[in-house]
Amino acid sequence: MKLFCSAVSLFIISIILFYHTANAQNAKQEVRISPKAEVMQTVGFTDIKIIYSRPGVKNRIIWGKLVPFDAVWRAGANEATKFIFSTDVYVEGKLLKKGAYSFFAIPGKKEWTLIFNKVADQWGAFEYNETQDALRLKVKPEKGNWQEWLAYTITKTSDTSAIIRLEWEKLRIPFKVEVKL
Repeated sequence: MKLFCSAVSLFIISIILFYHTANAQNAKQEVRISPKAEVMQTVGFTDIKIIYSRPGVKNRIIWGKLVPFDAVWRAGANEATKFIFSTDVYVEGKLLKKGAYSFFAIPGKKEWTLIFNKVADQWGAFEYNETQDALRLKVKPEKGNWQEWLAYTITKTSDTSAIIRLEWEKLRIPFKVEVKL
């Protein structure tokens, strides 16, 4: 009987400790200031997925201040933005092999450099290494409607093409992605 009572007591203590630990872990979680988001579109037979974090403008000067010109930026917040292509694609006419890539940008006043980097999982741009770039291309920024929270959109334009846009504040950065059937 003593053995049974000890086992029951041990079981009850284990349950109490489990629930206490679980509640303590939940209490430590905080809402992300720049929440995670995903967007996905199938173009032809290719799935295009973008995983990113969405910083807000929050009355800050974004371009040239929070996001400096002529410096590598993670094109989002927190972890570097990630693009995943299920097949080979052509980005602005340049071949990019299927796979997962971190996505960076070098903003400029009149022209941006967009970068797909082979190291898909990175925190920010702190360990960005140019030698790991799979593709770099130049695009022109456009004026856009007000966008408080950074967003990526994928607009399918045909069975084999789409326009991807990074949109934030009053700026849009579009680029074309094409696939082969």
